[in-house]
Amino acid sequence: VGDIVPVHSVLVVYDLGGAGGGAEAHAPAPTEKKKDDGPAATAVGDIKEDLPGMSLFASKPAAAAGTNGHAAHAAPQPSSYFNEKPLATPATRQLARTLGVDLRTVPPSGPSGRVTKTDVQQLASGGGLATHAPAPAHARAPQAEAPAAPARSYAPQAITSTAVSGAEPDERTALRGVRKRIFEGMTRSKHTAAHFTFVEEVDCEGLVALRERLKPAADKAGVKLTYLPFITKAVVAALKKHPSLASAFDEATNEIVTRKSRNIGIATSTEAGLIVPVVRDADRKSILDIARDIARLGEDAKAGKVRPEDLGGSVFTITSLGAQGGLFATPILNFPEVGILGVHQMKEKPVVKNGQIVVGKVMLLSLSFDHRIIDGHVGAAFAYEIIGYLQDPDRLFLEMA
Repeated sequence: VGDIVPVHSVLVVYDLGGAGGGAEAHAPAPTEKKKDDGPAATAVGDIKEDLPGMSLFASKPAAAAGTNGHAAHAAPQPSSYFNEKPLATPATRQLARTLGVDLRTVPPSGPSGRVTKTDVQQLASGGGLATHAPAPAHARAPQAEAPAAPARSYAPQAITSTAVSGAEPDERTALRGVRKRIFEGMTRSKHTAAHFTFVEEVDCEGLVALRERLKPAADKAGVKLTYLPFITKAVVAALKKHPSLASAFDEATNEIVTRKSRNIGIATSTEAGLIVPVVRDADRKSILDIARDIARLGEDAKAGKVRPEDLGGSVFTITSLGAQGGLFATPILNFPEVGILGVHQMKEKPVVKNGQIVVGKVMLLSLSFDHRIIDGHVGAAFAYEIIGYLQDPDRLFLEMA
């Protein structure tokens, strides 16, 4: 009592009686499942273990194929224990690991079909019955048969059509082209990123007034000035204060990459589906320049003529829901980006100003973030940074490059 012993030393060895007579005494189930390091691995004091689908105390010895494709060798003396987990002391198991011997191939000679150290040494020296030498324990892969193909977590769902008299047959469309890319991209984003959404409203009185003042100049330049260029510029200004929102996770190197470009994706609906053309270097462009880019990208997208250089490389995406803005939404990230802004329809609503209820121009923003990289308070601070610029849009001119 009180002595210090080396790790993995044998502390207790249980000697179980033969299986010939008397009632079978089942050992209590272990309270914690141990990690299996191979066929010879065991916890100190753990002599036997139930195998899935097998009774520990088998009435007859079972013949089974080895996990490496070789037939398991039958012991010369029938054992009361299933040979896939042979009976042996921890010291014998340690010796087998050292010598690179698979205990399942060792003919037992001990009481009750127990494998002894002598049995292991004889097989290691070539005196046993095994016809092949197993690989050393440290070089063996876990004893699990790999499936031929990755298993689904669910059975594929087949859609069957129910014939109805006089009804038109169901129409089936192959998943291809833009829709296939959307399908794959959305699935990957939703199943990879840890989405969370933050929703807040914006008092747009100042933004409406500024746009009205600038519209004549934009019309003269031949540019239709919407609210989206202002929102894009507000996002760029907020990214300057919160650069982590321009991050992406590099799965190949396991690194978070903070990108320095300010290429902003503008989600655009087309007949073929949703695509995301990109406004390049939005931090270096004026609101009028951004308006030109957005107009050109939108026209090209709807005509199906988007150039390859106008796609990909965005660090943040804006999706405008326009007239179908709804109350709020939960936008799905344009993976591998970590943030996306959903812009809803501007509506007249009662607001309180200086203690008085007045009619205000209010717009809701729905922002989704990847919670693996963006903490909740960071996402909220970024949202309020955007809102600050939209409620006081004259500040945007101070952010011009």
